[in-house]
Amino acid sequence: MTGPFPGVAQQHSRHLTVPSTSLVDVPGTSHRWHLLDNQAELESRGVTPVGTLLCVHGNPTWSYLWRSLFAHVSRHALPWRIVAVDQLDMGFSERTGVFRRLADRVNDLGDLTAALQLSGPVTTVGHDWGGIISLGWAVAHRGQLANVVLTNTAVHPAGFELPAALQLASHPAVHGWGTTSTDAFLRVTHSLATPALAPEVRKAYMSPYTSAAQRTGVGNFVADIPFAPGHPSRPALDSISEAIRELTVPALMLWGPKDPVFSDRYLRDLMDRLPQAKVHRFEGAGHLVAEDRDIATPIFDWLQSAGAGETVRAGSLQDYRPMLAQLDERTADHSPAVVDISPPRTLSWAQLGQRVNALAKGLERIGVRPGSRVNLLVPPGIELTTLIYACLRLGAVIVVADAGLGTKGLGRAIKGAGPQFLIGIQRALIGAKTLNWPGTRISATQLPPALAKVLGVGHSVPQLLEAGAAGAPQAGDFTPADPDADAAVLFTSGSTGPAKGVVYTHRQLAAMRDTLSATYQLKPGSALVAGFAPFALLGPALGATSVTPDMDVTSPKTLTAAALADAAAAVGATVVFASPAALANVLATRDELTTAQRRALEQVSLLLSAGAPIPEPLLAEVQQLAPQASVHTPYGMTEALPVTDIDLAGIRAAGSGNGVCVGTPVAGASVAIAVLDSAGEPAAEPSTEPGLTGEILVRAPHVKDRYDRLWITEQHSTSIPGWHRTGDVGHLDTEGRLWVEGRLAHVLRTAGGPLTPVAAENLAQGVPGAGRAALVPVGPAGTQSAVIVMETVPAARKPAPASPELARRIRRAVAPAGVEVSAVLVVPELPTDIRHNSKIDRAHLAGWAAATLAGGRIRKP
Repeated sequence: MTGPFPGVAQQHSRHLTVPSTSLVDVPGTSHRWHLLDNQAELESRGVTPVGTLLCVHGNPTWSYLWRSLFAHVSRHALPWRIVAVDQLDMGFSERTGVFRRLADRVNDLGDLTAALQLSGPVTTVGHDWGGIISLGWAVAHRGQLANVVLTNTAVHPAGFELPAALQLASHPAVHGWGTTSTDAFLRVTHSLATPALAPEVRKAYMSPYTSAAQRTGVGNFVADIPFAPGHPSRPALDSISEAIRELTVPALMLWGPKDPVFSDRYLRDLMDRLPQAKVHRFEGAGHLVAEDRDIATPIFDWLQSAGAGETVRAGSLQDYRPMLAQLDERTADHSPAVVDISPPRTLSWAQLGQRVNALAKGLERIGVRPGSRVNLLVPPGIELTTLIYACLRLGAVIVVADAGLGTKGLGRAIKGAGPQFLIGIQRALIGAKTLNWPGTRISATQLPPALAKVLGVGHSVPQLLEAGAAGAPQAGDFTPADPDADAAVLFTSGSTGPAKGVVYTHRQLAAMRDTLSATYQLKPGSALVAGFAPFALLGPALGATSVTPDMDVTSPKTLTAAALADAAAAVGATVVFASPAALANVLATRDELTTAQRRALEQVSLLLSAGAPIPEPLLAEVQQLAPQASVHTPYGMTEALPVTDIDLAGIRAAGSGNGVCVGTPVAGASVAIAVLDSAGEPAAEPSTEPGLTGEILVRAPHVKDRYDRLWITEQHSTSIPGWHRTGDVGHLDTEGRLWVEGRLAHVLRTAGGPLTPVAAENLAQGVPGAGRAALVPVGPAGTQSAVIVMETVPAARKPAPASPELARRIRRAVAPAGVEVSAVLVVPELPTDIRHNSKIDRAHLAGWAAATLAGGRIRKP
């Protein structure tokens, strides 16, 4: 912007060069943006803003549209930062020479806000086509989003025809002349103001668009209106339009009903998508409502009443909706709900609901009450699904500790949880008898009377179903569970110490469901293959048809490609959940697939790999097996699943760095870092400053309520108020992406300061002939040495020191990570946790390496 414009303070105008991540730009491209920003004014007043308004104009205006907001803040000395952008090819921002579509513009806005390093809560403000772009940013940055403000705009055709004014502007005979060669489109738009714009204001609006070269963006914006179903921008429009239904932050709509383009029917469509919105229609006002009426006063009054500017809360994705809502709404639905593969069996939604109610009534008759703890030792499938939802129906607390913990770990978990009831398959009941696990024992199947007596089994699930079904119970026969009462105790994998029981309330379980739904657009009608046990529990709550492959879910690497394909074919799967170890074996066995099985996998549209980081080459191979799938790898833990998400394209865009890039926070989640000091200890407060390594902190509606009966552990995990300390270490980058560098417990405390392991491990694994690698510490804290323990390709026959040549190449490879390796040891196979078959047991390896290097006999780790 050059020269003064009426109503704009010159100090608010600034330019910023921003690296572009857009796929339409040549890699390495940067663009020069113009924006109005009052940050300098606030700093001169010594004011820390309580929040930021991110204002996005439409076509053919520019950031000048929002000048009244700046004036209001200045006049009333309000502590709000305002950033009003000129979109690329518009206003006084750079003309890029590239046709930028809707998805590109949403991405461009993300590039700018990343460069600005916006922190704290953000309120998006949009007008015209800036409305859909601002909402695209909102759904991609939910962790920062505090509020949404919209003025005359639209997010979807919603069955309407293109408004007459835009039909004319889009017509091939008119488009070029009307939008670019002449300033006709601008003049028509400015004429919509009521009352008419003052001459100096009209001149200000025209000033960035005085030549055809400056109006290319105006023409391109009109050409990119995606009303036709086949339009290139229609998928982005559809995606954003549906995603905003999941936004439940406060919303305000200020409308000019005389708008010949965005009429009241678009307002009604928006109200349907954002039912929580407050709405004000300014009778007599039109398209340029910001010129026609004072919108600044109502916006800031509303922000004050909406509580904007406060710390982003571990928020509300939506109002509480019970986990059994889908079952209760589909009592007459005879489509498949749960499918078993071996032996083949299917329950419809109606049958599942009836079965859940009958079992709940049967459990109630033997004394299961709200708050009763019921340990479930049953593999995923129809039986476990029925048991889980019957317990939730009663308000009983499910205790889930699977055999993946090992016999000792499982026994420790069960005894720690102290269930009143234990329901299991025969093998589990034998363990319960042998190891004296607590709880009234119930068999999942009908056992012979003599065996039942020996095992101390007093009831069976078939008996409870039969007894409970006698009165044809309905959902209304049960008192709804208290949303804030305990619902589940889920045990961690035990990969970093004894497994911990994680308590979730009904509200938090529902929030987990809602997070998955909002993040991955999992809607009723989806069909999922759950090759990762935690997700097998959520299918019915999501309204998705669910199937577990024919595998041992406690040993993910038992999943074969054929088993996965058969499960996908059984339900016409659109979604697959699997762990990295499971996918690795799927790829190893893919040559066994038949043509029909390959076709079943080709129908999958979303594939999620959770449980441990997964390397990009493996994801790329998975993509080939499921070519239509969007391949994602969420990061999370039992205490908060998921936390962040990244897809294959995102992993490639992030490139290499210190750790594993796990993407940006999922819907409703926020991430921060407790920075490590020189001794490797985390700070006592959160930071979102890029590039600083520390313990990863998370808050979200679906974070656990507490650790079960582990008070000291719970005090530690919540010692930074409002945050859950994950025990993982990492950093945020300038794009707001999280990079995981390892576990806090695995940080090396060297004489030179703390050293996280993942970067060096990744570099070591890139050496030809190297397999998986683990960087472990040897020696006392403060003077620890770094040792690499690794697999090789081909595999070593026995544990041994690496050859001098391999050790030399490893040392040279990891040097860029600032690591001086004191020793390199090779092993046939690195030890991993039992549940995921993916997480390397570094604590065990560290002890083994110390003993080996001390001169002891070299044993298998």
